Amino acid sequence: MSKVARRRKVEGVKPKITRGLPVRARLKCADNTGAKLLMIIGVHGYKGRKDRVPTASVGDMVTVVVKRGKYDLMHKPFKAIVVRQRMPYRRKSGQWVVFEDNAAVLVNDDGTPRGSEFRGPIAKEAIERWPSLSVISAQVV
Repeated sequence: MSKVARRRKVEGVKPKITRGLPVRARLKCADNTGAKLLMIIGVHGYKGRKDRVPTASVGDMVTVVVKRGKYDLMHKPFKAIVVRQRMPYRRKSGQWVVFEDNAAVLVNDDGTPRGSEFRGPIAKEAIERWPSLSVISAQVV
C-alpha cells in the first residue's frame, strides 16, 4: 500500500464543516502534554487560492506552535488535531453544533495522541476521522 493510500485510510473521509480557524488563530490545548496555548501556523491538506489564508475546522490536522506551556515545548512546531471550534457548523442530521472555545490536541505524525488524557468534550467528527482519539476521550459530543 502506498503512503498516500495509507494516509487516506487513516484520515478517512471528511464531511463538509464550516472552516472557522484561520492561520495564526489561538487554540486551547485540550490534553495533558504540558502545552496550554497553541497557535496554528499551517493546515495539512489545504488546497486554496493564491493569497488566501488557509483555514481549519473540526477534525483537521494542523501544524501548531506552543505559545504558553512547558518550556521544552515552547516555540517548536507540532502536529495537532482540532477537536472544538466556536464557529457553528451543521451536521447531516440538521443539528447545529457550537462549542465554548477553540481547542486542539497534540498528536504524533501518525495521528496517535501525545497525551494520555483529554479535557472537555471532543467533537464526534474528530473521533470519526481519527479513531485513535476515541481511546482516551471521556466526552464525545
